[in-house]
Amino acid sequence: MDKFIGKRLDGRYELKELIGMGGMANVYKAYDVLEKKDVAIKILKEEFIGNEEFLRRFRNESKAIAALSHPNIVKIMDVNFGDRIQYIVMEYIDGITLKEYIEQVHVLKWKDAVHFTVQILRALQHAHDKGIVHRDIKPQNIMLLQDGTIKVMDFGIARFARDERKVNNNLAIGSVHYISPEQARGEYTDEKSDVYSVGVMMYEMLTGRLPFDGDTPEKVAVMQMQASAKLPRAVVPSIPEGLEEIIVRAMQKDPSMRYQSAAEMLRDIDEFKRNPSIVFEYKYFPQDGNTRYFNTTSSVARPQQAQTQHIHTAEQPSRAVAQQQVEYGERKSPVLAVMTGVALTFIIFAVAIVTFFLLNREGPVEEVKVPSLVGKNYYEIKNDPEYADVVITIETTSYNDSYAKDIIYDQDPRPGLSVRKGYEVKVKVSDGSKPYRVPNIENLPLTDAEDILQNQGFLYTTVSKESDTVEKGNVINTIPARDEEITKDVVITIYYSVGVVKDPVTVPDVTGRPLEEAIQILEEYKLKYNAIPTDSNEEEGTVLEQTPNKSEIVDEGSTIDLKVSTGVAPQTTLEFSADIPSHATGKYDFIVYVNGSERSREEINTSAAGGKYRFSLSSNETDAVVTLMVKPADSYQDEVIFMSWSADFVTGTISETERNQDAFSGDDEDSREESSSSSETNSSDSGSGELSWDDSWWNENWESIFG
Repeated sequence: MDKFIGKRLDGRYELKELIGMGGMANVYKAYDVLEKKDVAIKILKEEFIGNEEFLRRFRNESKAIAALSHPNIVKIMDVNFGDRIQYIVMEYIDGITLKEYIEQVHVLKWKDAVHFTVQILRALQHAHDKGIVHRDIKPQNIMLLQDGTIKVMDFGIARFARDERKVNNNLAIGSVHYISPEQARGEYTDEKSDVYSVGVMMYEMLTGRLPFDGDTPEKVAVMQMQASAKLPRAVVPSIPEGLEEIIVRAMQKDPSMRYQSAAEMLRDIDEFKRNPSIVFEYKYFPQDGNTRYFNTTSSVARPQQAQTQHIHTAEQPSRAVAQQQVEYGERKSPVLAVMTGVALTFIIFAVAIVTFFLLNREGPVEEVKVPSLVGKNYYEIKNDPEYADVVITIETTSYNDSYAKDIIYDQDPRPGLSVRKGYEVKVKVSDGSKPYRVPNIENLPLTDAEDILQNQGFLYTTVSKESDTVEKGNVINTIPARDEEITKDVVITIYYSVGVVKDPVTVPDVTGRPLEEAIQILEEYKLKYNAIPTDSNEEEGTVLEQTPNKSEIVDEGSTIDLKVSTGVAPQTTLEFSADIPSHATGKYDFIVYVNGSERSREEINTSAAGGKYRFSLSSNETDAVVTLMVKPADSYQDEVIFMSWSADFVTGTISETERNQDAFSGDDEDSREESSSSSETNSSDSGSGELSWDDSWWNENWESIFG
């Protein structure tokens, strides 16, 4: 069993199951106990913790994703780059990879392939706008949800386009079946490399096969650089010709011949969706015919067919085209087509005349193609002999968040156009990103700090860190530090406190053990205890219960509550009831004794008592004698036993042992008067030696005393 399963990272993420294995890291499904939701956690394998290259790639992935916020890109939620473990926390995607879907379906419907490709290109355009090149686009790195939503993931070898140009010692990075030719050669890569990979994926989705395959990765890499791929329609003839052209252009081996951006490719796809019968008529082959990017033997034999598809008169529409037009847009008017043709003919004729005039006046003019300058350092190329055929001049400079300082971000004319030698190419050069001061967010709650950075347009990522000085959940510091000046493309790392994080511990079972032994066991597990005295019949000092229970996972240093027996049985409350005889009237004192000790005394009006007297007692005695005594209230008569019981408070049993109905027999008017007369006689008896009260004197002298 994987050693991480069942563990909790940083006291927050409970690892449930292994859901993915890679060469560099493993991916786990986990539960975030704070946010109460499932997450995916990518953990760097232990053997790479000390490998600087793998550490760089792993951290670069978190940096890349943190800079992005797009519905078609997997979200990063947290990172941890500790000495013992490094991991990235991402949103959990409940779906399958696009590769798994291709293997299930084999050949996708072109509408499905277009739907997926559009989402992938939108995600890449967002990344490219942020200056990030993925460099490992392949269906294994594309997640597909049940509703058809695409999520691009795994930016492990992504590179910021503004980084310094570096080759990779001729080592190809990425999956060899999908990498661009320049990537296979270990050369500089940019956004157009991702475009090539998208073209390969489209090829695979629509044909059910890879354009290049071989026995070894090395053979495939060579094919990417040199071999010709079979045209998609030669494999699956039902693929629309316009869609084939999009794939072919995306997969050009020369980057300058490809789409220059994901946005440019999206524009052609949108045009195709509006009119699936469109033919773009891109030209990829120089006049000498020395360079071929695709095997065109299957298509050269059908020029008339291509022309027919391009024109389509109103009188003879094909059924497939008509159906596609209903779904994607109205057909073009034949009148408009004729007018357009006439206009084009006129323009071509006029251009021919002007060209002829110029050639005859000035003689032959040497033409060159405009080079691609965007993304290059102006000061490195302005005197480079490679670009000597044109004159490169700066049209303007300005801050640009997408391009580093001195990098060309626009040019006029566009690359690939034919111009006379020495033609002026105007370029726009970046002054770099505008600098901004890092705000002070230290000691703020993490959510407040994130709001501040987000509102000010900063990119950021969060890293949890132990701290015994900063409150849990608050920001410790940032890198770059507060008040430093940075550009908006720099990712600010927020270090926030998780308190003092301790290793998880499985709680041992100490119930039934003497307290001293239980304490010793808990100390071995680095746990604390809190003893709670509890009345019990168990031997004094015995642990009765524990909280948390055994086998639960807690942090090292946690406190375990122990209920410990006092050796004294717990008291139980019993209810007693006595029936008052019907002849008992007037007020009586009811006195309760337990084993001869008075417990309660209460004056009761028997006439209003409802025929019963009830009382309750609490005790832990097992053989108690409970006696209920009565006597007339406000009298000097002795107490008389009314009822007795034998009670066991442990088992809760009560047994009546005596009932004296005559306890109230003296309760009549004659006996009360006799008792009163006797009392008065005794009080006035002078022979008793006691002083008697003469109230007659008091009555006679009342008025004279108080006037």
